[in-house]
Amino acid sequence: MTEPFVDGHGICVLVLSDPGQCTARATAVQELFEQELSRVFGSATVEVRPQFFGVSDTRTLDFRPIDSLREEFTRVDAVLLLTEMPRLSHGRPEIAKLFPDERAASLSYPTLGVLAGRRRLVALFMSCVLRLVDGAPEEERERYDLRWNRWLEPEAAEDAARYLHAHTLTGVPRTVLGMVATNAPWRTAPQLSSALGAASAAGAFGVFYSSIWQMSAALPTGRLVMIGLLAITSMVVWLLLSNGLWERASHAEPAEVLVYYNLSTVLTLFLCVLALYLTLFVLILAAGLVVIDPDFMEQIVQRPTELSSYTGIAWLSAAMGVVAGGLGTSFDESTDLRRLTHGQREIARRPQDADDR
Repeated sequence: MTEPFVDGHGICVLVLSDPGQCTARATAVQELFEQELSRVFGSATVEVRPQFFGVSDTRTLDFRPIDSLREEFTRVDAVLLLTEMPRLSHGRPEIAKLFPDERAASLSYPTLGVLAGRRRLVALFMSCVLRLVDGAPEEERERYDLRWNRWLEPEAAEDAARYLHAHTLTGVPRTVLGMVATNAPWRTAPQLSSALGAASAAGAFGVFYSSIWQMSAALPTGRLVMIGLLAITSMVVWLLLSNGLWERASHAEPAEVLVYYNLSTVLTLFLCVLALYLTLFVLILAAGLVVIDPDFMEQIVQRPTELSSYTGIAWLSAAMGVVAGGLGTSFDESTDLRRLTHGQREIARRPQDADDR
Protein backbone atom coordinates (compact mmCIF):
# COMPACT_ATOMS: atom_id res chain seq x y z
CA MET A 1 0.00 0.00 0.00
CA THR A 2 1.03 3.62 -0.51
CA GLU A 3 2.16 5.86 2.32
CA PRO A 4 -0.47 8.19 3.81
CA PHE A 5 -0.72 11.49 1.97
CA VAL A 6 0.22 14.83 3.42
CA ASP A 7 -1.52 17.91 2.01
CA GLY A 8 0.39 19.27 -0.98
CA HIS A 9 2.25 16.09 -1.90
CA GLY A 10 -0.11 15.38 -4.77
CA ILE A 11 -1.10 12.18 -6.50
CA CYS A 12 -0.52 10.41 -9.82
CA VAL A 13 -3.29 8.26 -11.33
CA LEU A 14 -2.97 6.07 -14.41
CA VAL A 15 -6.22 5.36 -16.32
CA LEU A 16 -6.02 2.38 -18.68
CA SER A 17 -9.06 2.15 -20.92
CA ASP A 18 -10.33 -0.08 -23.70
CA PRO A 19 -9.77 1.53 -27.11
CA GLY A 20 -12.84 3.24 -28.53
CA GLN A 21 -15.58 4.75 -26.43
CA CYS A 22 -13.95 3.98 -23.10
CA THR A 23 -10.80 5.86 -24.07
CA ALA A 24 -12.84 8.71 -25.53
CA ARG A 25 -14.84 9.09 -22.32
CA ALA A 26 -11.77 8.82 -20.10
CA THR A 27 -10.01 11.50 -22.15
CA ALA A 28 -13.10 13.73 -22.03
CA VAL A 29 -13.13 13.73 -18.21
CA GLN A 30 -9.35 13.82 -17.70
CA GLU A 31 -9.18 17.54 -16.93
CA LEU A 32 -12.18 17.47 -14.58
CA PHE A 33 -10.76 14.39 -12.85
CA GLU A 34 -7.44 16.16 -12.29
CA GLN A 35 -9.26 19.17 -10.83
CA GLU A 36 -11.16 17.02 -8.34
CA LEU A 37 -8.01 15.15 -7.33
CA SER A 38 -6.12 18.41 -6.88
CA ARG A 39 -8.82 19.73 -4.61
CA VAL A 40 -8.38 16.73 -2.31
CA PHE A 41 -4.63 16.03 -2.57
CA GLY A 42 -3.18 19.43 -3.40
CA SER A 43 -1.97 18.56 -6.89
CA ALA A 44 -2.62 15.73 -9.31
CA THR A 45 -1.51 14.17 -12.57
CA VAL A 46 -3.84 11.92 -14.59
CA GLU A 47 -2.49 9.90 -17.49
CA VAL A 48 -4.97 8.20 -19.87
CA ARG A 49 -3.69 5.29 -21.95
CA PRO A 50 -5.65 3.03 -24.32
CA GLN A 51 -4.96 -0.57 -23.33
CA PHE A 52 -6.66 -3.71 -24.63
CA PHE A 53 -6.73 -6.17 -21.72
CA GLY A 54 -6.91 -9.89 -22.17
CA VAL A 55 -9.30 -12.11 -20.22
CA SER A 56 -9.38 -15.69 -19.06
CA ASP A 57 -12.02 -18.24 -20.06
CA THR A 58 -14.03 -17.16 -17.03
CA ARG A 59 -14.13 -13.55 -18.28
CA THR A 60 -11.71 -12.17 -15.71
CA LEU A 61 -9.21 -9.45 -16.57
CA ASP A 62 -5.50 -10.14 -17.00
CA PHE A 63 -3.66 -7.51 -14.93
CA ARG A 64 -0.13 -8.35 -16.07
CA PRO A 65 0.29 -5.29 -18.36
CA ILE A 66 -0.07 -3.02 -15.32
CA ASP A 67 3.40 -3.83 -13.96
CA SER A 68 5.21 -2.90 -17.17
CA LEU A 69 3.20 0.31 -17.55
CA ARG A 70 3.98 1.38 -13.98
CA GLU A 71 7.68 1.33 -14.82
CA GLU A 72 7.19 4.16 -17.33
CA PHE A 73 6.36 6.57 -14.50
CA THR A 74 8.34 7.76 -11.50
CA ARG A 75 5.36 7.14 -9.28
CA VAL A 76 1.86 5.76 -9.81
CA ASP A 77 -0.43 5.89 -6.79
CA ALA A 78 -3.48 4.22 -8.32
CA VAL A 79 -4.39 2.47 -11.56
CA LEU A 80 -7.94 2.52 -12.93
CA LEU A 81 -8.94 0.01 -15.61
CA LEU A 82 -11.97 1.25 -17.57
CA THR A 83 -13.37 -1.59 -19.65
CA GLU A 84 -16.42 -2.18 -21.82
CA MET A 85 -16.80 -5.66 -20.34
CA PRO A 86 -19.91 -6.28 -18.24
CA ARG A 87 -19.10 -7.94 -14.94
CA LEU A 88 -21.20 -9.79 -12.38
CA SER A 89 -20.60 -10.57 -8.75
CA HIS A 90 -22.99 -11.78 -6.08
CA GLY A 91 -25.67 -12.03 -8.77
CA ARG A 92 -25.65 -8.30 -9.58
CA PRO A 93 -23.94 -6.09 -12.17
CA GLU A 94 -20.57 -4.95 -10.88
CA ILE A 95 -19.76 -1.28 -11.44
CA ALA A 96 -16.28 -1.45 -9.94
CA LYS A 97 -13.96 -3.80 -8.10
CA LEU A 98 -10.98 -2.75 -6.00
CA PHE A 99 -7.71 -4.63 -5.67
CA PRO A 100 -5.97 -2.81 -2.79
CA ASP A 101 -2.87 -4.99 -2.93
CA GLU A 102 -2.18 -3.88 -6.52
CA ARG A 103 -3.52 -0.36 -5.88
CA ALA A 104 -5.81 -0.95 -8.86
CA ALA A 105 -9.50 -0.97 -9.66
CA SER A 106 -11.45 -2.40 -12.59
CA LEU A 107 -14.47 -0.38 -13.72
CA SER A 108 -17.20 -1.55 -16.10
CA TYR A 109 -18.27 1.38 -18.25
CA PRO A 110 -21.58 -0.15 -19.50
CA THR A 111 -22.94 -0.34 -15.95
CA LEU A 112 -23.10 3.46 -15.91
CA GLY A 113 -25.78 3.34 -18.61
CA VAL A 114 -26.36 5.20 -21.87
CA LEU A 115 -26.73 8.68 -20.39
CA ALA A 116 -23.77 8.56 -18.00
CA GLY A 117 -22.53 12.13 -17.67
CA ARG A 118 -19.01 13.36 -17.11
CA ARG A 119 -19.73 14.06 -13.44
CA ARG A 120 -20.90 10.51 -12.80
CA LEU A 121 -17.80 8.99 -14.38
CA VAL A 122 -15.52 11.35 -12.43
CA ALA A 123 -17.40 10.52 -9.23
CA LEU A 124 -16.77 6.81 -9.90
CA PHE A 125 -13.07 7.47 -10.55
CA MET A 126 -12.78 9.50 -7.36
CA SER A 127 -14.67 6.92 -5.31
CA CYS A 128 -12.19 4.24 -6.38
CA VAL A 129 -9.06 6.34 -5.86
CA LEU A 130 -10.12 7.50 -2.40
CA ARG A 131 -10.46 3.84 -1.36
CA LEU A 132 -7.13 2.79 -2.87
CA VAL A 133 -5.03 5.56 -1.34
CA ASP A 134 -4.15 5.54 2.35
CA GLY A 135 -4.88 8.70 4.28
CA ALA A 136 -7.77 9.92 2.10
CA PRO A 137 -10.31 11.89 4.17
CA GLU A 138 -13.38 9.86 5.10
CA GLU A 139 -15.69 12.77 4.36
CA GLU A 140 -14.36 12.90 0.79
CA ARG A 141 -15.19 9.23 0.29
CA GLU A 142 -18.78 9.91 1.26
CA ARG A 143 -18.86 12.95 -1.00
CA TYR A 144 -18.20 10.87 -4.12
CA ASP A 145 -20.41 7.88 -3.34
CA LEU A 146 -22.76 7.18 -6.25
CA ARG A 147 -26.44 7.62 -5.47
CA TRP A 148 -28.27 4.30 -4.95
CA ASN A 149 -24.98 2.38 -5.20
CA ARG A 150 -23.03 1.17 -2.17
CA TRP A 151 -19.66 -0.48 -1.78
CA LEU A 152 -19.67 -4.04 -0.50
CA GLU A 153 -16.90 -4.12 2.07
CA PRO A 154 -15.09 -7.41 2.73
CA GLU A 155 -15.33 -9.13 6.08
CA ALA A 156 -11.91 -10.75 5.73
CA ALA A 157 -8.48 -9.21 5.24
CA GLU A 158 -8.02 -5.53 4.52
CA ASP A 159 -6.48 -6.25 1.13
CA ALA A 160 -9.48 -8.32 -0.02
CA ALA A 161 -11.44 -7.11 -3.03
CA ARG A 162 -14.23 -4.60 -2.56
CA TYR A 163 -17.21 -4.37 -4.91
CA LEU A 164 -19.48 -1.57 -6.04
CA HIS A 165 -22.74 -3.02 -7.31
CA ALA A 166 -25.43 -1.53 -9.52
CA HIS A 167 -28.90 -0.93 -8.13
CA THR A 168 -31.01 -4.06 -7.76
CA LEU A 169 -33.88 -2.82 -9.94
CA THR A 170 -32.23 -0.51 -12.46
CA GLY A 171 -28.83 -2.18 -12.71
CA VAL A 172 -29.71 -4.82 -15.30
CA PRO A 173 -31.51 -2.59 -17.85
CA ARG A 174 -28.93 0.16 -17.35
CA THR A 175 -26.08 -2.30 -18.01
CA VAL A 176 -27.71 -3.84 -21.09
CA LEU A 177 -28.41 -0.41 -22.60
CA GLY A 178 -24.86 0.63 -21.77
CA MET A 179 -23.57 -2.43 -23.61
CA VAL A 180 -25.67 -1.51 -26.64
CA ALA A 181 -24.16 1.99 -26.57
CA THR A 182 -20.61 0.60 -26.47
CA ASN A 183 -21.50 -1.63 -29.44
CA ALA A 184 -22.04 1.67 -31.34
CA PRO A 185 -24.76 0.46 -33.75
CA TRP A 186 -24.88 3.92 -35.34
CA ARG A 187 -21.40 3.33 -36.74
CA THR A 188 -22.45 0.14 -38.49
CA ALA A 189 -25.84 1.26 -39.82
CA PRO A 190 -24.39 3.69 -42.43
CA GLN A 191 -22.24 0.86 -43.83
CA LEU A 192 -25.18 -1.34 -44.82
CA SER A 193 -24.87 -0.39 -48.48
CA SER A 194 -25.16 -3.90 -49.96
CA ALA A 195 -28.12 -4.82 -47.76
CA LEU A 196 -29.78 -1.48 -48.50
CA GLY A 197 -29.19 -1.89 -52.24
CA ALA A 198 -30.75 -5.35 -52.38
CA ALA A 199 -33.67 -4.32 -50.17
CA SER A 200 -34.27 -1.19 -52.28
CA ALA A 201 -34.42 -3.28 -55.45
CA ALA A 202 -37.04 -5.57 -53.92
CA GLY A 203 -38.97 -2.75 -52.25
CA ALA A 204 -39.14 -0.75 -55.49
CA PHE A 205 -41.72 -3.21 -56.79
CA GLY A 206 -44.18 -1.62 -54.39
CA VAL A 207 -43.95 1.66 -56.27
CA PHE A 208 -44.84 0.12 -59.63
CA TYR A 209 -47.28 -2.68 -58.76
CA SER A 210 -50.83 -1.63 -58.00
CA SER A 211 -51.56 -4.77 -55.98
CA ILE A 212 -49.25 -3.39 -53.28
CA TRP A 213 -51.21 -0.13 -53.33
CA GLN A 214 -54.48 -1.96 -52.86
CA MET A 215 -53.11 -4.13 -50.07
CA SER A 216 -51.66 -1.16 -48.15
CA ALA A 217 -54.95 0.71 -48.51
CA ALA A 218 -56.93 -2.27 -47.21
CA LEU A 219 -54.72 -3.02 -44.19
CA PRO A 220 -55.32 -1.10 -40.94
CA THR A 221 -52.45 0.84 -39.38
CA GLY A 222 -51.97 -1.71 -36.61
CA ARG A 223 -51.57 -4.53 -39.13
CA LEU A 224 -49.03 -2.53 -41.12
CA VAL A 225 -46.99 -1.89 -37.96
CA MET A 226 -47.05 -5.60 -37.12
CA ILE A 227 -45.86 -6.48 -40.62
CA GLY A 228 -42.96 -4.06 -40.25
CA LEU A 229 -41.97 -5.48 -36.87
CA LEU A 230 -42.18 -9.01 -38.24
CA ALA A 231 -39.89 -8.08 -41.14
CA ILE A 232 -37.35 -6.49 -38.79
CA THR A 233 -37.47 -9.46 -36.41
CA SER A 234 -36.95 -11.90 -39.28
CA MET A 235 -33.81 -10.13 -40.40
CA VAL A 236 -32.44 -9.88 -36.83
CA VAL A 237 -32.94 -13.63 -36.33
CA TRP A 238 -31.28 -14.35 -39.67
CA LEU A 239 -28.27 -12.20 -38.80
CA LEU A 240 -27.96 -13.87 -35.40
CA LEU A 241 -28.03 -17.39 -36.80
CA SER A 242 -26.07 -16.87 -40.02
CA ASN A 243 -23.23 -15.07 -38.22
CA GLY A 244 -23.18 -17.25 -35.10
CA LEU A 245 -23.73 -14.28 -32.78
CA TRP A 246 -25.91 -16.06 -30.21
CA GLU A 247 -23.82 -16.88 -27.15
CA ARG A 248 -24.22 -20.41 -25.77
CA ALA A 249 -23.43 -21.38 -22.20
CA SER A 250 -20.45 -23.54 -21.33
CA HIS A 251 -19.28 -25.03 -18.07
CA ALA A 252 -16.65 -22.28 -17.66
CA GLU A 253 -18.96 -19.31 -18.17
CA PRO A 254 -21.63 -17.97 -15.83
CA ALA A 255 -25.02 -18.24 -17.54
CA GLU A 256 -26.11 -14.85 -16.12
CA VAL A 257 -23.43 -13.05 -18.13
CA LEU A 258 -24.67 -14.63 -21.37
CA VAL A 259 -28.09 -13.10 -20.77
CA TYR A 260 -26.51 -9.65 -20.82
CA TYR A 261 -24.47 -10.47 -23.93
CA ASN A 262 -27.40 -11.88 -25.88
CA LEU A 263 -29.82 -9.12 -24.89
CA SER A 264 -27.35 -6.43 -25.93
CA THR A 265 -26.64 -8.26 -29.21
CA VAL A 266 -30.33 -8.53 -30.08
CA LEU A 267 -30.97 -4.86 -29.26
CA THR A 268 -27.90 -3.75 -31.23
CA LEU A 269 -28.95 -5.71 -34.32
CA PHE A 270 -32.53 -4.47 -33.92
CA LEU A 271 -31.33 -0.86 -34.02
CA CYS A 272 -29.18 -1.54 -37.10
CA VAL A 273 -32.02 -3.24 -38.98
CA LEU A 274 -34.48 -0.56 -37.84
CA ALA A 275 -32.16 2.08 -39.30
CA LEU A 276 -32.06 0.09 -42.55
CA TYR A 277 -35.87 -0.22 -42.56
CA LEU A 278 -36.48 3.50 -41.93
CA THR A 279 -33.94 4.50 -44.58
CA LEU A 280 -35.64 2.20 -47.06
CA PHE A 281 -39.04 3.62 -46.06
CA VAL A 282 -37.90 7.20 -46.74
CA LEU A 283 -36.38 6.26 -50.11
CA ILE A 284 -39.51 4.42 -51.27
CA LEU A 285 -41.76 7.21 -49.99
CA ALA A 286 -39.78 9.78 -51.97
CA ALA A 287 -39.89 7.60 -55.07
CA GLY A 288 -43.64 7.02 -54.66
CA LEU A 289 -44.37 10.73 -54.38
CA VAL A 290 -42.49 11.32 -57.63
CA VAL A 291 -43.69 8.31 -59.65
CA ILE A 292 -47.28 7.60 -58.56
CA ASP A 293 -49.88 10.01 -59.86
CA PRO A 294 -52.53 10.78 -57.20
CA ASP A 295 -55.46 10.53 -59.65
CA PHE A 296 -54.23 7.21 -60.99
CA MET A 297 -53.82 5.83 -57.45
CA GLU A 298 -57.33 6.97 -56.60
CA GLN A 299 -58.71 4.97 -59.52
CA ILE A 300 -56.83 1.84 -58.41
CA VAL A 301 -57.59 1.88 -54.67
CA GLN A 302 -60.99 3.52 -55.09
CA ARG A 303 -60.57 5.99 -52.28
CA PRO A 304 -59.26 9.57 -52.01
CA THR A 305 -55.48 9.87 -52.24
CA GLU A 306 -53.80 11.30 -49.14
CA LEU A 307 -50.26 11.41 -47.78
CA SER A 308 -51.14 8.36 -45.66
CA SER A 309 -51.75 6.46 -48.91
CA TYR A 310 -48.13 7.00 -49.91
CA THR A 311 -46.76 6.23 -46.45
CA GLY A 312 -48.75 2.97 -46.37
CA ILE A 313 -47.26 1.91 -49.69
CA ALA A 314 -43.75 2.86 -48.57
CA TRP A 315 -44.11 1.04 -45.24
CA LEU A 316 -45.40 -2.19 -46.79
CA SER A 317 -42.84 -2.05 -49.59
CA ALA A 318 -40.02 -1.51 -47.08
CA ALA A 319 -41.14 -4.62 -45.19
CA MET A 320 -41.17 -6.59 -48.42
CA GLY A 321 -37.75 -5.21 -49.30
CA VAL A 322 -36.22 -6.17 -45.97
CA VAL A 323 -37.58 -9.71 -46.16
CA ALA A 324 -37.06 -10.41 -49.87
CA GLY A 325 -33.89 -8.41 -50.40
CA GLY A 326 -32.23 -7.94 -47.03
CA LEU A 327 -32.40 -11.61 -46.05
CA GLY A 328 -30.86 -12.61 -49.36
CA THR A 329 -27.73 -10.60 -48.89
CA SER A 330 -25.29 -9.67 -46.12
CA PHE A 331 -23.45 -6.70 -44.75
CA ASP A 332 -20.55 -5.23 -46.66
CA GLU A 333 -17.35 -7.23 -46.48
CA SER A 334 -15.78 -4.29 -44.66
CA THR A 335 -18.40 -4.56 -41.91
CA ASP A 336 -17.59 -7.36 -39.50
CA LEU A 337 -20.66 -8.19 -37.44
CA ARG A 338 -18.49 -10.09 -35.00
CA ARG A 339 -16.95 -6.77 -33.96
CA LEU A 340 -20.42 -5.40 -33.29
CA THR A 341 -21.13 -7.52 -30.23
CA HIS A 342 -19.44 -7.92 -26.84
CA GLY A 343 -19.37 -11.71 -26.92
CA GLN A 344 -17.47 -11.93 -30.19
CA ARG A 345 -15.09 -9.10 -29.33
CA GLU A 346 -14.19 -10.85 -26.13
CA ILE A 347 -12.91 -13.90 -27.99
CA ALA A 348 -9.98 -11.75 -29.13
CA ARG A 349 -9.20 -11.01 -25.47
CA ARG A 350 -8.61 -14.59 -24.41
CA PRO A 351 -4.95 -15.63 -24.50
CA GLN A 352 -4.51 -19.24 -23.47
CA ASP A 353 -2.23 -18.38 -20.55
CA ALA A 354 -4.21 -15.44 -19.11
CA ASP A 355 -4.03 -15.24 -15.33
CA ASP A 356 -7.26 -15.35 -13.38
CA ARG A 357 -8.27 -12.49 -11.18
